[in-house]
Amino acid sequence: MSTHFICSTCGVQFAATEQAPERCPICEDERQYVGWQGQRWTTLEELRKDHRNTIRDDHGLTGIGTEPSFAIGQRALLVPSPSGNVLWDCITVLEDTTVEQVRKLGGIRAIAISHPHYYSSLVEWANAFDAKVFIHEADRQWLMRPDPRVELWSGKTRELWDGMTLINAGGHFDGGTVLHWPDGAEGQGALLAGDIVQVAQDRRWVSFMYSFPNYVPLPARTVDGVVASVEPFEFDRIYGAWWDRNVLADAKASVRRSAERYKRAISG
Repeated sequence: MSTHFICSTCGVQFAATEQAPERCPICEDERQYVGWQGQRWTTLEELRKDHRNTIRDDHGLTGIGTEPSFAIGQRALLVPSPSGNVLWDCITVLEDTTVEQVRKLGGIRAIAISHPHYYSSLVEWANAFDAKVFIHEADRQWLMRPDPRVELWSGKTRELWDGMTLINAGGHFDGGTVLHWPDGAEGQGALLAGDIVQVAQDRRWVSFMYSFPNYVPLPARTVDGVVASVEPFEFDRIYGAWWDRNVLADAKASVRRSAERYKRAISG
């Protein structure tokens, strides 16, 4: 019987196979890592036995995260919009209670994902809500479970609806994407950034890395490219990848000054 196996380290679900895959290309890439106990696999059915999702407000957006934490531990964000909600980034666990709660909030028209580490069980989510999935074509090689619901987009920006825009910022991955939400931060604009513009522990600052777990920096010219990609957009807030990891004010200036600090540090 074929099964959609899930990598226990990165949380990404793979195309159905009779036996667990021998390797996870996402974790073997130098931006991630194979778990200390070796390559391990699970399934959505197994995860549902002892994991549940929490849905709560995260500074003006509905966050969806899993307890206990699984894999990388990011939370997804539901962006409300009159023409249809967007799920920003994705998590692996999905069960009936989550589906019911999200439907009460208006459901999901589309899923947009910042980079391959958060592809999770994107097809399960898309099927549950009859939604399409936006992924930048530069990262197509990392899509471990291809599906007709996935739309590979190209170029530097992809307009959605109600003023929302996907921006190919690059950096962490060639297809690294952020979402500009003009209605965010009480109308001052917000950037949903995943790991592409990483909110630091000191939440006045952000950072940029090729590999976060392996501490590999990006070159200055690449950081300049990330900053330039978001410069045309107005935003006062940045939503990071984990609960409460957000820059709550003056976010655009934070990106600029953080980039300058970063470049000073790597230049010696």
